[in-house]
Amino acid sequence: MNVMHVEAKQGRADKEVTDLLVLLLSQGETSLKQEAASINALLGGHLQTLLEQREFEGKANETVLVHTQGKTPAKRVLLVGVGAKKELRLDSFRQAIGSAVKRVRQAKVTSFTVAMPSTMPRGATALEIAQAMAEGAILGNYQFNEYRTDNGSKAPDIERLTLYGADRQQLRQITEGVRRGTATGAATTLVRDLCNHPSNVMTPTRVALEAKAIAKEAGVTLTVLEQKNMEELGMGALLGVARGSQEPPKFIILEYKGDKAKKSEQPVVLVGKTITFDTGGISLKPSENMEQMKADMTGGAEVLATVRAAARLKLPMHLIGILPAAENMPGGRAIKPGDILKTLSGKTIEVQNTDAEGRLILSDGLAYATRYKPAALIDIATLTGACVVALGQFAIGMFGNDDRLKEQVRKAGLRAGERVWEMPLWDEYFEQLRSDVADMRNIGGRGGGMITAALFLSKFVGDYPWVHLDIASTDWSDRERAYIPKGPTGIGTRLLIQYLINRTLR
Repeated sequence: MNVMHVEAKQGRADKEVTDLLVLLLSQGETSLKQEAASINALLGGHLQTLLEQREFEGKANETVLVHTQGKTPAKRVLLVGVGAKKELRLDSFRQAIGSAVKRVRQAKVTSFTVAMPSTMPRGATALEIAQAMAEGAILGNYQFNEYRTDNGSKAPDIERLTLYGADRQQLRQITEGVRRGTATGAATTLVRDLCNHPSNVMTPTRVALEAKAIAKEAGVTLTVLEQKNMEELGMGALLGVARGSQEPPKFIILEYKGDKAKKSEQPVVLVGKTITFDTGGISLKPSENMEQMKADMTGGAEVLATVRAAARLKLPMHLIGILPAAENMPGGRAIKPGDILKTLSGKTIEVQNTDAEGRLILSDGLAYATRYKPAALIDIATLTGACVVALGQFAIGMFGNDDRLKEQVRKAGLRAGERVWEMPLWDEYFEQLRSDVADMRNIGGRGGGMITAALFLSKFVGDYPWVHLDIASTDWSDRERAYIPKGPTGIGTRLLIQYLINRTLR
């Protein structure tokens, strides 16, 4: 899809001619300030009346559209609530603009302006607010209509947002915030697109082609290991998962080196689970909602998009993205419960459930990642149904072996609006994975399923700082929210990019 163009300008938004002006107001405001006060005066106190009569209260994501009848430079004014002042966070503004975009689209307007809010969360900068607003606009504007023929019913995409800041000193911050927000927003929409494509289109081969397109970005190179290469290396776990499918697996490596990256710098390595469709294999999944398994490649898609964003932001760092890509199918050559696989690391795995395939392909992906001697190693995966049970749809499960890295990821998640919740990684849980015939089993029973899956992965990362992110609870939404569509969400992408941005600023 075409990504909305967002730009920053200095000036008073209430003085600019526009089809629609968005004003952000917090809950409980009794008097209007700055641009809102000016527009209110031009409208003879109409906005103040809306507040007093509680027709608009400023509740989170509340909207009221006002036609100005030519009395202001803006043809329409949209009031959007950000919620109570004491509860404001960056995501309040991301959600507010995401909600605004949907109302703007209903008004059949293709460009609009927004005034920088007069009230901000404590400690937040203009850069952070502008980034959140740019992200909210781009993500709220998202539609996937590639396979629809009824184009007449499609709501028009919004083409442009102009964000005004009256303070000249803030303009540099706002401009940089818009630059970052555009890159992270575009990365997330790329993930949504990749995961919305059906699996008969988005095969491992197609994923490799998408990686080839990303390798055209400055500083990015691509290596694709084919099945023969994997056999020579001994990637028995990834090859085992791929055996049941007619589609050949791919092991995709994207490497980015920023111009200002130190030559001796150890890389950050990201590994993403890339199962382009998961039937469960011989341990077949129930048919209900199986169509959603086209998004079992979300982790890999997010790694692709993160590498592209790093290149577009020209981050001064060394970054490697690894995608073990395969289908998990119940073909005649598919692995069976009881089979034993030898991994790239040399460790052996007894397969007790072929639907626990994500950790199998990641075991080879993580072992390969350690060859780069990473400064930080992060894997991201739609790994366990247990994550959905434990955390619902509003938190990413986080595990790791390094407190500093975990804290960096946690802070990035807070800023990105993609929060993580740390779960224990205690050795006692490994008792559930012990096998009578191999080094370990690939499942550990129902109890602590998310934990045993993470503990399994921990056996393939060596002593390198590592974090595992289980996004099985957040990668798909059954309903539309402020800037989250129904279907693939892309959640986790902005967290990864924000972590990289924060890392380069240290």
